[in-house]
Amino acid sequence: MKPMQIAIAADQLVNTLLAGMSDETLSARAWRNHLVSAKWRFTMNVIDAIFFWQQDHCKQSYFAEFERKHLPPEYSKEQ
Repeated sequence: MKPMQIAIAADQLVNTLLAGMSDETLSARAWRNHLVSAKWRFTMNVIDAIFFWQQDHCKQSYFAEFERKHLPPEYSKEQ
């Protein structure tokens, strides 16, 4: 098992349990919604503080979703 994949899966599960999209992390969702809601801005700040060693963790997570960085190589267009 790969620990990073387990962490991402757990993150996506938590997001789904909180009525989010099943293939989106809570971090990406927080960034996507931070300008529309004070609740999500607060959530984003908390998550970014937890991942203090990663600059703009939520923003990076959001753009990683677009780049499909979490997908296995078999799903890459560059095969």
